[in-house]
Amino acid sequence: MTTTYTTLINAAQLQALMREGAPLVVLDASFDLADPDAGQRGYREQHLPGAHYVHLDRDLSAPKTGTNGRHPLPARETFGALAGQLGITPATQVVVYDRQGAMYAVRAWWMLRWLGHAAVAVLDGGWAAWQAAGGALSAEIPSLSTGSEPYLPRKSVAKAIDADILTRLLGRHPLIDARSPERFRGEVEPLDAQAGHIPGARNRYFKDNLGPDGHFKSPEQLRAEFLPLLAGAPPGQVVHQCGSGVTACHNLLAMEHAGLTGSALYPGSWSEWSADPQRPVARH
Repeated sequence: MTTTYTTLINAAQLQALMREGAPLVVLDASFDLADPDAGQRGYREQHLPGAHYVHLDRDLSAPKTGTNGRHPLPARETFGALAGQLGITPATQVVVYDRQGAMYAVRAWWMLRWLGHAAVAVLDGGWAAWQAAGGALSAEIPSLSTGSEPYLPRKSVAKAIDADILTRLLGRHPLIDARSPERFRGEVEPLDAQAGHIPGARNRYFKDNLGPDGHFKSPEQLRAEFLPLLAGAPPGQVVHQCGSGVTACHNLLAMEHAGLTGSALYPGSWSEWSADPQRPVARH
């Protein structure tokens, strides 16, 4: 029986799945906030065999209104229609990778779980690890299945909360901010309306989930590093946020990999929170 991967998969394991011919969809989520077309350009040059490209702004986000954050979630039905076109069914193992230390792949991973699809994993080490393992590359771009059935949303494997719910939880549930320490402290703010952080949040820079080799740290090490941030609360009470609901998913994946399961995402994150001058802001 084929193993199902729900958090991380390594290059050798993915190569084995490809050889087996099991139902598999590979997604390239590479992206660059400073150059939104860079990820797709790189994909067109070379990508993993059979991989489809998913664009953060166009495929993994809904239109912005100015108050709903920089990467608002689309409706589950809208994303389900895309998942169907990508060939994803409830029987499909999905693997997502990028060229940026999983900082964008994790968004697609989380969104598929939010859609109700548990069999989705991030390629540990991403593009670099695949190349280092001698993995095959391709420039052939597969077509979308335009006549396919949409992936109908199922019971979600991931939790999302909105700003109103977060306001009620502040001070009672741990809130973890995945942004860089200088952005968290409010010393710089290159992207959003105000500098600072949501009151009561604790900082866990998403890049700290990786070791020097670009792979995720061991479950044991991640567990030891996250538990102090929980301050005795169960993982299911934890809420994650970042700038726009993308790199917070890196911390969500790290916690799931560490066996600390069930925490929630605030998708609007700082970009939505800081757009409303009535919401409180902390700086230190």
